[in-house]
Amino acid sequence: MMVRMPPISTPDPRPGRDATAVVVALGANLGDRAETIHQAALRISRLPLVDDVRVSDLYETVAERLDGPDPDAPAYLNAVATFTTRLAPQVLLGLLHAIEEEHGRERRERWGDRTLDLDLIVYGDLRSDDPHVLLPHPRAAERLFVLEPWLSLDPDAEIPGRGRVADLVEALRR
Repeated sequence: MMVRMPPISTPDPRPGRDATAVVVALGANLGDRAETIHQAALRISRLPLVDDVRVSDLYETVAERLDGPDPDAPAYLNAVATFTTRLAPQVLLGLLHAIEEEHGRERRERWGDRTLDLDLIVYGDLRSDDPHVLLPHPRAAERLFVLEPWLSLDPDAEIPGRGRVADLVEALRR
């Protein structure tokens, strides 16, 4: 009589990383802004190793330029997505840039008009000075168009090294 034994399991030689909480800001001021943000959020939710995607309501804001607000430029629609991922931050950022390109993003001028802008705001508690992946986003704590939608999703949100989002919003409103 032959006895069948279960196969011997071997450990994965490339163990996965733990899921990390991530915040991404979405913005657009050209084309069908609301539809673009909606489609970008759907695309993010379909990325591999991404789970639990939540997206804030849309917020309309004046375009920001290097020299300040520009009321003559097309207004932005902004939102924030929170999710968990096991993707490395560099890989996630590359995929976010690919989604921007799918929506016609052209990088001609810094802070110029755009069909879609996806910024990686925080990746867990990770802090990085790498010029390719600055974390947390260096200007997020100064931007109500990031902080207010994020606060609407998570009243206890914090930016590592900068503090509670609710406190940052309060200080900016003063």
